[in-house]
Amino acid sequence: PAGELAALVGAAALEADRAARRHGFRGVAARALAKTPAADRARYTAYAEGVNAGLAALDRPPFEYLLLRTTPEPWRPEDAILSGLAMYGDLQNPNASAEAVLAVMEDVLPAPLAAFLAADASDWETPVDGLAIPVASVPGPEVFDLRASLAPVRPLTREDHARLARAEAWFEDESALGSNNWAVAGAHTASGAALVANDMHLRISVPNIWYRASIVMPDPSGDPAPLRQTGVTMPGMPVMIVGSNGHIAWGYTNSQADWHDLVVIEPDPRDPTQYLTPDGPRPFDLVTGTIQVKGGADEPVETRWTIWGPVWDTDHQGRERALRWVAHDDDVLARSVDRFTFAKDTAQALQLAAHTALPGQNLVVGDTAGRIGWTLAGTLPVRVGFTGQVPVSWADGTRRWDGWLPVDVHPRIIDPPDGRLWTANARVVGGERLQQLGEGNYSDGVRARIIRDGLLALDRATPADMLALQLSDDGRFLERWRTRLLATLTPEAIAASPARAEFARLLDATWTGRASIDSVAYRLTRQARAVVSRLAFAPFGEQWREVAPAASYARMRRAEGPLWRLVTEQPAHLLNPAYDSWPALILAAVDETIGELTAEGDALAGRTWGEANRAAIGHPLAAAVPLIGRWLNMPPDPLPGDVYTPRASSPRAGASQRMAVTPGREDEGLMVMPVGQSGHPWSPYYRSHHEAWVTGQALPFLPGQTVHTLVLKDR
Repeated sequence: PAGELAALVGAAALEADRAARRHGFRGVAARALAKTPAADRARYTAYAEGVNAGLAALDRPPFEYLLLRTTPEPWRPEDAILSGLAMYGDLQNPNASAEAVLAVMEDVLPAPLAAFLAADASDWETPVDGLAIPVASVPGPEVFDLRASLAPVRPLTREDHARLARAEAWFEDESALGSNNWAVAGAHTASGAALVANDMHLRISVPNIWYRASIVMPDPSGDPAPLRQTGVTMPGMPVMIVGSNGHIAWGYTNSQADWHDLVVIEPDPRDPTQYLTPDGPRPFDLVTGTIQVKGGADEPVETRWTIWGPVWDTDHQGRERALRWVAHDDDVLARSVDRFTFAKDTAQALQLAAHTALPGQNLVVGDTAGRIGWTLAGTLPVRVGFTGQVPVSWADGTRRWDGWLPVDVHPRIIDPPDGRLWTANARVVGGERLQQLGEGNYSDGVRARIIRDGLLALDRATPADMLALQLSDDGRFLERWRTRLLATLTPEAIAASPARAEFARLLDATWTGRASIDSVAYRLTRQARAVVSRLAFAPFGEQWREVAPAASYARMRRAEGPLWRLVTEQPAHLLNPAYDSWPALILAAVDETIGELTAEGDALAGRTWGEANRAAIGHPLAAAVPLIGRWLNMPPDPLPGDVYTPRASSPRAGASQRMAVTPGREDEGLMVMPVGQSGHPWSPYYRSHHEAWVTGQALPFLPGQTVHTLVLKDR
């Protein structure tokens, strides 16, 4: 995240480094380290000393550095904070792209139509507190009529379909960057203690992002029994990320709360080198630096900063915008990330979670007494004068962030009446608590719905039950689409195109009800739905194509709500003018799907979901060194599950770990991860866990019999 890759790999990383340098993370991390509590700073320093001592003791550099013909830079204490900032970048979309698209929609479209397409809610949402948000109604022809709109609507070309298919692929990968976690209270578990499950969905590469660990230490509370903390760590950060300490177990999912805002910059009308602030005109701050490029000339970089953050982009009206993001705040990053090592119960853990340096996460906790709870782990900004959904000016001070949400009012749920908690990147709460979290482009509640239903069906839950739910490839999301497609494929429609007869036969005969690798019907339904989405929404994108061609509606995660309303209510005034009726549009999507899947001469009956959803889990250097790539990458296994199922998977993203554990009964728990523990391709542990991860096996949560021992000694 510091923008220093080009020094390691050369000019190929320049674009990534330029983007990273705009955040100034190296300086942010150094300032945060200076403010970090002494105990955490000592830990970061000791960790850096250990890393550097380990590097010095190696006979030769790690194999990646041998391939790149370079040597590792010494590890610095602030690099631990930079490791955390890498997760901020992965989880919080620093481009604020959904906010930018919504701003375009609100400026170009009538307000009721923009609200309908923005989809604050959908019929899939399953918040834990049951507080529903009204679903926006379909706007009438008096609001907007596509057939009478000023912006012309053109048919999609083959190039358009290819471009939009790439946007769909982006959406699928981003949607798989989610997670599931849940907890079952002791009244509904086999043990009588709480049961916590977590599978964090991220981009998966080689080596895996997590490293399993079990740490035994004296208990500072005076308990004579040692404290044992087991779970996964992240290399670079000396802290247990998720796991169990014998008293509590905890897990995370990305919250999708609102962690940043685009701020419209108002230039000083008398001096364009300055901008307006609540304290009057102010010059931009210039932050300069140099990107070192291996094998090439160094490149100078310069970023203009405002009091709110870096100058980030220019909107469709030609106005510059700054990015205000919690990750730029060194006071936030100076807070501890290790809050749960010594927590004794759920209530204590929830209290400790507020105001951590974590990139805001849904935290679910359970304890040995059977209590469970949820809260938002991380630092929430307090917005004044605006909601944060679209960019606005902060120049006069009436719109601003007014510090951070106090600990005592942080949103939380403890001991829910039905004894179950679940999160899956969708809305967890409504009402005042949702206002505190903000709108960060929540996912549809499809996974949350399936998880909730599965949990409520269990009354004596075990870790094995939790794994079964994590592995669920329940296809109910597409069931209604399959029914809609079959209803549209009438005898008359089939008679007009013989290829449709085979499509209908396969939808009927090969449906398994799951995103299973052998299902042709699942793939046909899924792809046809995607094409319906392209055809239905393309005309709205044409309304802003001239002013904001890069604004993609695919950035909005809850498109299923408005799409389903359109195809079921079938309003003629919102129908793509290229088609005479909604059934005609759906049949065109069927034809396009058939064409896409048979373009290379393949039979439709062989196009299974497993063929499409095939793992592409590789080492970052594999493409650069093709002769050894096959030793570095994992096999291209067909993967069950989809971004619409609890087993959320796409070729490059999925469950980075699966965990289910009862605190105090860790010997009954399970933990499964992709790839292996070792990052060296010649190690027997390089891919040792991968087959179990692919096939859905359970592996023990605790380490087994000792095979190798590494003794660390003071020099």
